[in-house]
Amino acid sequence: MKRYISVLFLSIAALGLLFIYQSFSLSDGRLHMVVCDIGQGDGIYIRADNGADLIVDGGPDNRILDCLSKHMPFWDRTIEVMILTNPDADHLRGVTHIIDSYKVIHYATVDFPKQTAAYKLLQSKLRQKNITTEYYFSGEKIIFGKTEFSFLWPDKSFNGGTVNDNSVVGRLTFGNFSALLTGDVGANILDTQKIGKVNVLKVPHHGSKTGMSDIFLNETMPNLAIISVGKHNNYGHPASLSLELLKKHNVKTLRTDLNGEVEVVSDGNSYWVN
Repeated sequence: MKRYISVLFLSIAALGLLFIYQSFSLSDGRLHMVVCDIGQGDGIYIRADNGADLIVDGGPDNRILDCLSKHMPFWDRTIEVMILTNPDADHLRGVTHIIDSYKVIHYATVDFPKQTAAYKLLQSKLRQKNITTEYYFSGEKIIFGKTEFSFLWPDKSFNGGTVNDNSVVGRLTFGNFSALLTGDVGANILDTQKIGKVNVLKVPHHGSKTGMSDIFLNETMPNLAIISVGKHNNYGHPASLSLELLKKHNVKTLRTDLNGEVEVVSDGNSYWVN
């Protein structure tokens, strides 16, 4: 009996130590950015250096939940910040599934409502969960630990344009590392921004031919480009023009349709792809 109790105690202690270890592993002091493989759309999971969870877009369906379950511990059911870069269905539908499955503390998007069924469903879910919609504009930022998400677009004075023209553009930084997240915005917007050099570029609009230009790539000089795109999609993404442009500028390019999910990790000085 005593031996049984001792074994039981040791087992419980081991589980406790495992839990403590895994809890600390939530915050390994590094920045993790995962461009999820969610098909034709955008869905990005970010874990800040202090363990906070951020999501930028949710993709076209519930596949982003598989990505989150892979990279978030099963007991972590809280998303500190969720950003919807634009209200098109290939960014939006997965957001609804996330709201159903996780507690979302802050939800931010652009003030560009649509009349689609998917958009109306999202609004209904937000009301049910008492989640307030917040709007951020260029010059504002969200900070977790030493991780910053700076909003570069849209500008508060910008009026009009298409859904894509109003997409959120954000610069994710951690120490000397930076990544540019572009939603579906086009070169007509990006060419006018003073972004500066970045390490990683999430290619605009799934590699659309209108997403980038020589001016933009000369300004940002990314070392790595990631294209979030679905296999055999109906839009011809990524466009050969975009791929040729990235090749011309000697930018290493990874694609979710060919490479699956792409995880970039940084310790604030260097970065690597897992």
